[in-house]
Amino acid sequence: MCSKESCRNELRTAIRQLSDRCLYSAAKWAAEQLVGIEQDPAKYTPSNTRFQRGSSSIRRRFRTNEITSTPAAGVTYVSTPVMEEDEVVDGDFYLLAKSYFECREYRRAAHVLRDQNGKKSVFLRCYALYLAGEKRKEEEMIELEGPLGKSDAVNRELVSLERELSMLRKNGTIDPFGLYLYGLVLKDKGSENLGRTVLVESVNSYPWNWSAWSELQSLCTTVDILNSLNLSNHWMKDFFLASAYQELRMHNESLTKYEYLQGTFSFSNYIQAQIAKAQYSLREFEQVEVIFEELSRIDPYRVEDMDMYSNVLYAKECFSALSYLAHRVFMTDKYRPESCCIIGNYYSLKGQHEKSVVYFRRALKLNKNYLSAWTLMGHEYVEMKNTPAAIDAYRRAVDINPCDYRAWYGLGQTYEMMHMPFYALHYFRKSVFLQPNDSRLWIAMAQCHETEQLQMLEEAIKCYRRAANCNDREAIALNQLAKLHRALGRDEEAAFYYKKDLERMEAEEREGPNIVEALLFLATHCRAHNRFEEAEVYCTRLLDYTGPEKETAKSMLQGMRMAQSSFI
Repeated sequence: MCSKESCRNELRTAIRQLSDRCLYSAAKWAAEQLVGIEQDPAKYTPSNTRFQRGSSSIRRRFRTNEITSTPAAGVTYVSTPVMEEDEVVDGDFYLLAKSYFECREYRRAAHVLRDQNGKKSVFLRCYALYLAGEKRKEEEMIELEGPLGKSDAVNRELVSLERELSMLRKNGTIDPFGLYLYGLVLKDKGSENLGRTVLVESVNSYPWNWSAWSELQSLCTTVDILNSLNLSNHWMKDFFLASAYQELRMHNESLTKYEYLQGTFSFSNYIQAQIAKAQYSLREFEQVEVIFEELSRIDPYRVEDMDMYSNVLYAKECFSALSYLAHRVFMTDKYRPESCCIIGNYYSLKGQHEKSVVYFRRALKLNKNYLSAWTLMGHEYVEMKNTPAAIDAYRRAVDINPCDYRAWYGLGQTYEMMHMPFYALHYFRKSVFLQPNDSRLWIAMAQCHETEQLQMLEEAIKCYRRAANCNDREAIALNQLAKLHRALGRDEEAAFYYKKDLERMEAEEREGPNIVEALLFLATHCRAHNRFEEAEVYCTRLLDYTGPEKETAKSMLQGMRMAQSSFI
């Protein structure tokens, strides 16, 4: 990485410039990274910093290798571009327009700047018109909404904005912020290739605009597209790649990048949250919980990303912790999509699915593209047996993000409930393509193959094998493989899987009917193949259980002993 002092200076400059351009979310992101840079121990003592070196339990637990600020061998970073400032020719008009903009009076802001030609003024005028068009589009969606808020409303400013920004780019009079806005317009119009090119020009010219990086990431739907980008090797590129890897489900690569960035941004809450996201995708819930507990302690009013924490608490059925989290975000800001989602999860865990849907709908009113709310609302409708509404919610989720495997999986489950296995199989295949390392998806697809309408047992066996190789935590795959091989008359294969399942259950100290089933089959199988000593071991273990299996084991032991004595 670059030196910490250099990063600090660059980020301070970026915060001022981004705020001046009214790109507040990007300025906020930059400010968080600035605070996350480790303070110089020569200038700051532990008593006047929030953290002490090495005190974070997150760093001790999750950073396996000490990360330094020295770049990897052979890595060199380009010098940071210096952006030219506008001449002060339209300062008063710009300040008035900026005030209107901050009051969300976008058309008034654009009108004030109609005759101004400075780059800052042109950007603010065009950006204000774009947001005015987005605001009107939102109003039309409310007025003309169909089921679950669907409508054909469009931003009516896109055509004129594209024409003007295209001309400015051809003339060479557009700045990096104008390129960002042009890329945003092209993306909304569906011109993805040109949009990527323009956004790459923007981030290469001005690397600190995180909003531009985010829009560029949304256009990188495959690894090949990501690798084809002609990006300057600035340190901001590492943040972009880490985030893009996460979106492309390259979770280990993303985790490696963020851990590398921690070398400079040691106390960045943003990076800690992104590490938690990667761990969540790898289903390492214990580690995710520790990270979010630390983030909650450091930043008690944080709402960003806390919906993921609520998902972990929901999966672990931690009622009290989820209740505390829901109360805290409600008191902090109850009209945030994340807050509504957390409260929805709380009511879902309590079994109050109607209330849960109310909060997920509220989250979507606040942000119609809030992906988690659509998917979670689909789950609630499934619980309520309202399959048409569930399908509609899941379809809205995949419309927003076709790479959301949870929504495809939800569609598969819903169609399976409707006894339409061919449709279900189609959606399960999409989900496992997007998330091939999730054993639950393979098991769901295997069970779909087993349905009475399909009876594709060989395909089901293949799916269960994939599930077993993907760390099947529910311990379903091995038992099902044994049963299927047994049903197909393949006793040797069935014995192999029963034995593996038995070993796993013993290692995990599991109890239940699967142990009895495995012991009984293995005892019978070994006796049939004259492996009497092994059969006796299994029968002896069956004597510890009550039920008909115990009597069967006694009978088998008696029969084997009689057979052995008569043989002697």
